[in-house]
Amino acid sequence: MGRPQVIVTLLLFLLSAVAIYWACEYFVNGVEWCGSHMRLGSAAVGAVLAAIGTALPESSVTFIAVVFGRTTAEKDLGVGAALGGPLVLSTLAYAIVGVALMLNRRGLDRKDYRVQIDHRRLGRDQGLFLLIFAVTFTLGLTAFPFKPLFGALLVVAYGFYAMSKMGNQQAETSEGNLEPLKILGGKPSTPGWAATQTLLALAVIGVASELFVRQLGSIGAFLHWPPQMTALLLSPIATELPETMNALIWVRQGKERLALANISGAMMIQATIPSALGLFFTRWQFDRSLEISGLATLAAMLFLWLVFRRGPADARALVPACVFYGIFAVLIGWYFVHRWEHVPAADHARANPIAGRADAVTSGAAAYREHCLSCHGAEARGDGRKTPTLRGAQLRKATDGDIEWFLRQGEAGEGMPAWATLPESQRWQIVSYLRSIQ
Repeated sequence: MGRPQVIVTLLLFLLSAVAIYWACEYFVNGVEWCGSHMRLGSAAVGAVLAAIGTALPESSVTFIAVVFGRTTAEKDLGVGAALGGPLVLSTLAYAIVGVALMLNRRGLDRKDYRVQIDHRRLGRDQGLFLLIFAVTFTLGLTAFPFKPLFGALLVVAYGFYAMSKMGNQQAETSEGNLEPLKILGGKPSTPGWAATQTLLALAVIGVASELFVRQLGSIGAFLHWPPQMTALLLSPIATELPETMNALIWVRQGKERLALANISGAMMIQATIPSALGLFFTRWQFDRSLEISGLATLAAMLFLWLVFRRGPADARALVPACVFYGIFAVLIGWYFVHRWEHVPAADHARANPIAGRADAVTSGAAAYREHCLSCHGAEARGDGRKTPTLRGAQLRKATDGDIEWFLRQGEAGEGMPAWATLPESQRWQIVSYLRSIQ
């Protein structure tokens, strides 16, 4: 990526972030009026209406990857996105709400840092999420033939959750006074106009989020990050940006019940629907990086459950949730630098479907010259310093599955790009060629 491309990427990155925030201003205003016309309380508005709308971008990422992905790498991106969303929400989003409440305390005329929510209800939501996520995480550590049945149970679980929130619509009234519907310029709101504004804002959020994700993907490629590392570290930040923006807007208005209900509801969707898609269309088998992501999410959720369970929450108590994301980032960075030693068992055992074919070696040599020669040299011996030899003992000991996995994932710490964009057949041809020169 040249300098002009980098500048364009950064400009699009900033413009898309601004567009998301601007659209979220209209979305939260519209969805509140939709809830008012439907006579819903703030819990149902935030946890169901707003959460379903803003969860569409990340759910679509998983849906497209796991349903239409043709390779293992593409499906892995979807699984990584399904796990990355809950991680970002349970760590960064909650911490940002805590910081926003602290900074807006005087503007909201608050005497203390207490979060004005029903902590018992939110604590129950966190406990339910913790239970469901623990089940989906455990499924990723095991292998058995009827996993898709658990996907169906996850869909049913979300249905019951949404119905319970909608069924409690009389238990909690709307929060605070509603600002006039923006699209009408102060005129009285109607159900039709409220729905129109909400859907238009949601469309802008979807387009801007897609643009934002693409720029983060370009940044990841510029840094030579493998696709799964981008999916785990960068993509979830982009796809969860609408929920975070909504939360900031609602906190600024002193409506933290809506803010936290939106985050909590989005987490529940993420723990069920995208995970169900993964169970339906992939083997749902975690490698070490996904295990790290899942454990960090479980730790963050246990922390939050304890915060809300012990009594009225303090905004300052939410801020340490971001520490779990920091720990995750450090561990995941270390893993991708050293992951050659941690190839998943299923990939390690994969056989080269074109092993022993002379045409595969010939095609692999051509692919090597096109993609690998500039770094590893004509004889694949590297430069003796940063670029390693491809004729060493490590490669000779590796299985064909190890080598294909390494080509697919890359080596971020050593500048090795991820070649997941190459057709899988071409990666196996390169494996055949490398085997022929040992």
